[in-house]
Amino acid sequence: MVDNRYATALVIGSVLSLLASVYLSVAVGTQHWYQFNSPPIKHETSNVSELREEFINGEFDEKSYSETMFRLNGTLGLWWRCIQVPSQSHWFKEPDPKLETQCVSFTLQQQFSSKYKHPGNHNGEEDLLRTYLWRCQFLLPLVSLALVFLSGLVGVCACLCRSFTPTLGVGVLHLLAGLCSLGSVCCFLAGVDLLRQFITPPEGVDGSLGWSLYLALISFPLQMMAAALFLWAARSHRRNYTRMTAYRVA
Repeated sequence: MVDNRYATALVIGSVLSLLASVYLSVAVGTQHWYQFNSPPIKHETSNVSELREEFINGEFDEKSYSETMFRLNGTLGLWWRCIQVPSQSHWFKEPDPKLETQCVSFTLQQQFSSKYKHPGNHNGEEDLLRTYLWRCQFLLPLVSLALVFLSGLVGVCACLCRSFTPTLGVGVLHLLAGLCSLGSVCCFLAGVDLLRQFITPPEGVDGSLGWSLYLALISFPLQMMAAALFLWAARSHRRNYTRMTAYRVA
């Protein structure tokens, strides 16, 4: 039989793990990891439509889409890049048109594309640091979710086999998943900081962290707490079981 303390630890750990997985999944699928706040522009005299067309249908170029995001309140995610443009009004010309968000997803090929020390110059020297930071920032959350899924399978097998021993493996998998979640956030922040050094935003453009990044960051302590509960339950149960066995033998 399992002590009530260990059973409670397993239930709480499972709930924390589920919350962390939901938060991380939402963070991966949304685009509000980093956002730029641009000053208002006069749409009558600006080439907003041209920028929008180039952003959505143009060739993939890091310098080009970054400069468009600087000017049009862009947001950046792991799989999405978005801008805000005036909505089309056919009936009248609004003095302050309503803005709508339009997004473009990164393809898998674009995710693995190389970054350059001079963005926009594809014949220049490759920036290996930014290249691998970019790849790690979207691969690590997927690895984290895969580890949590694997730990869930191990937990189900442990329940079917009525064994407490695999709980130690579940705790280790959650520990690794938490480190992957934290690594993804660190890689993203480092990559954005390096990009802003190569492509300087115009005057008046401010950058800030978005709520998607905070969701991914919250998933890290939740996974670590779940790992701590699983590891504690496994070690404590094993120690008490060993003592009980020794007592019965004696």
